[in-house]
Amino acid sequence: MAPRSNALTTKVDSGSPYQLDQPQTLKASTALLKHIKSESDRKEAASVTKSLIGANHDLDEHGASDAEPIWLVLTTKKHVVDKARLKPGKIPLPHPLDTSPTTTICLITCDPQRQVKDTIAHPSFPTDLSSRITKIIGVSKLKARYQPYDSKRQLLNEHGIFLADARVVTMLPKILGKIFYKSNKKPVPVSLEPYRQANGDGKRIMPKPATEKSKTIAPPQQVAKEIEKALSCALVHLSPSNNVAVRVGLSSFTAQQVADNVGAVVTGLAERFVPKGWRNVRGVHIKGPNTMALPIWLADELWLEKEDVLDDGEAEAMKAAAGSGGKKRTGRQLDKVEDEDVERGVKSQRSEEVEGKRVKRRKVEDVDMSKEIKERREKLREQKRANREEIHGETKAVAVM
Repeated sequence: MAPRSNALTTKVDSGSPYQLDQPQTLKASTALLKHIKSESDRKEAASVTKSLIGANHDLDEHGASDAEPIWLVLTTKKHVVDKARLKPGKIPLPHPLDTSPTTTICLITCDPQRQVKDTIAHPSFPTDLSSRITKIIGVSKLKARYQPYDSKRQLLNEHGIFLADARVVTMLPKILGKIFYKSNKKPVPVSLEPYRQANGDGKRIMPKPATEKSKTIAPPQQVAKEIEKALSCALVHLSPSNNVAVRVGLSSFTAQQVADNVGAVVTGLAERFVPKGWRNVRGVHIKGPNTMALPIWLADELWLEKEDVLDDGEAEAMKAAAGSGGKKRTGRQLDKVEDEDVERGVKSQRSEEVEGKRVKRRKVEDVDMSKEIKERREKLREQKRANREEIHGETKAVAVM
């Protein structure tokens, strides 16, 4: 009988270990979908009131419109970026998340919006795609018309997908607010600029900078291609942390479709978004909105560089130093601490000089204030003395009379 392994994940038998094991991914996808379905059936059976609407109404080709999302969670050893990026990245998916022909699209463009409307209404633009784009609005009108919270919520409920010109997508978090960016309908960036043309040397020519009054729009065929490309991608929102969550599927997908999307997203993240690629990946999990995370890949090494690892002798010495009240540091750490001490000493010296000047200025101000108060007191005494003498003289004159 073969020995039973307690490992959470499995690695590929041959080749580099820095790749997903497809059977492991498919196994995790099957288990997750089965759990989500069982929980949905349990809640439906336990509910007292039944929906009067049939379960097969308003379905798309993948299943129910209220299908739960499936998330891929990739954990890194070090932070992915230093600061949050307002413009999300895109990774093409083998199986897009929304292919329903009835899902409406709202396109947010730069000003003026008339050029984009004319492009969408052009005869060469695909009719099946233009029929889905039910609203085209510029940034200025969006900001002016949808300031109240209720109007933003109404706009969010009226459309299933929101696309935004890549030139204005960084302006939208402040305009749309948290009601959009806490939902699954975050605006998807789409490039509406024309492609760069190549000159005789084969080098692409930079387009002329667009003004605020007139911004160039790509031809209808290119705009349609970019919109279809954006609809078939997964969004990657990066923040200064060691976790990246990407929506890779729906509970109405098959296990193979989820596994294919997971493989594409993990490859795209490791090659394009994670610094140092697979070496910086600590773990890959998939989960539902209310489920535990199932691991599909875990790193054997929890460090990124060899300098981050101490030998047994260094580790024991550091433990001994920590036990005796001190702390042993490596050469690189000592250099860093020395630089920090020097910088801290310079800052403290500057702060002492500034504080000394402030104290000196306060003393001068206090001396000046005391002199002014003393002069005012002397002046008031002289006025009172003169008033008393004047009153005393008037009293003598009245007595003589």
